[in-house]
Amino acid sequence: MAEKRADKDNLNHKDNHEAKDNNKHSKLDPGRKSVSLAVKILVCVFLPVILCAAGYVIYMQANYYRIEDHTALESENNSEQILKTGTPYTAVTYNIGFGAYGPDYSFFMDTGEMEDGTLTAGKYGKAINKESVETNINGAAEELEDLGADFMLLQEVDVDADRSFHINQLKQLKEEFSDYGNVFANNFHSAYLFYPFSDPHGAVDAGLLSFSRYRIEEAERRSYPVDNSFITKFTDLDRCFAVMRLPVEGGRELALINSHMSAYDEGGLIRAKQLELLNSVMEEEYQAGNYVIVGGDFNHALGEEAAEGFLSEQKFPAWVAVLTQEDIADGITIMRAENELDVPTCRGADIPYKKGVNFTTVVDGFLVSDNVKATAENVDTDFGYSDHNPVLLQFELLQE
Repeated sequence: MAEKRADKDNLNHKDNHEAKDNNKHSKLDPGRKSVSLAVKILVCVFLPVILCAAGYVIYMQANYYRIEDHTALESENNSEQILKTGTPYTAVTYNIGFGAYGPDYSFFMDTGEMEDGTLTAGKYGKAINKESVETNINGAAEELEDLGADFMLLQEVDVDADRSFHINQLKQLKEEFSDYGNVFANNFHSAYLFYPFSDPHGAVDAGLLSFSRYRIEEAERRSYPVDNSFITKFTDLDRCFAVMRLPVEGGRELALINSHMSAYDEGGLIRAKQLELLNSVMEEEYQAGNYVIVGGDFNHALGEEAAEGFLSEQKFPAWVAVLTQEDIADGITIMRAENELDVPTCRGADIPYKKGVNFTTVVDGFLVSDNVKATAENVDTDFGYSDHNPVLLQFELLQE
């Protein structure tokens, strides 16, 4: 009996001990439950974000590619007229800014600084609205029509892009100038860029459009070196230049080049490589006895005087590099406009345009070989339809 009573007492003691332990754990459970709940919330919130971000990077990488160098370009609506020596011709270069850059526009990738130290940054990832794109493309086309040049070299022409509300500018301009032959070279083909988050730039298909009243025998797309770093390769263009060969009476050729060099290149390493390639092509053509004319947006100030030659209320920006004659291949000359210090060709797009406030400079123009006699003029549109002004070249091919 004593043994049974002892066993019973032991059982009661064990039950009491377990009850105390259970009470102890039950007091800890609310805290543990709170931690567990917090972990679940964090997982539910951040895991989808991480998965979405990873999926987006995979999507961008899967859709990234570069167009192969030395790609042949098609010349549409080609003319049978042949160039002659000793005859006056005209050419114009114009970066039309995909129809977005009216005076009220600022671009999210552009930054600057006011003289008082205030930092500035552009606002929009795409055009303000569809109507503004239509207004700016029509206005740019009217400017080109008024100039009536024999050759037109255009940059930032959209084919199908979210940033320009899917207005096919290539088709519109080809219809507008249907009496010209034309060549198109794609230099921007991106998947959907979901940045800036407030106004995503979107997917883009765009390039360089060249018009000619004279026969283009053949055309070729040359790929510029670009920055292939992880982020930049998705935001910069597939930079290139289009080389068009036009026969000249007497057996030689005019190498007419439409070029758009990199803008966002800290340190200038990529632009130096691009200039090296362009120089090699120009030099090779000139040494072969051909005529060379390069027009476009160089994203370099064309000369030290033009770099800081205009009044503004902003400091000299980091994106401006300077191109001097010493940087150019032998036999090739930077064609400085006669009014280069009166009319700039490019405005800073970190703020809306106001004359005398924005930083302005000359980054658009022409390079010509020594066997071409030429003069240039910067055309003043007061940046009405783009963040660039056109540049008009008058030239003759010299008979040697």
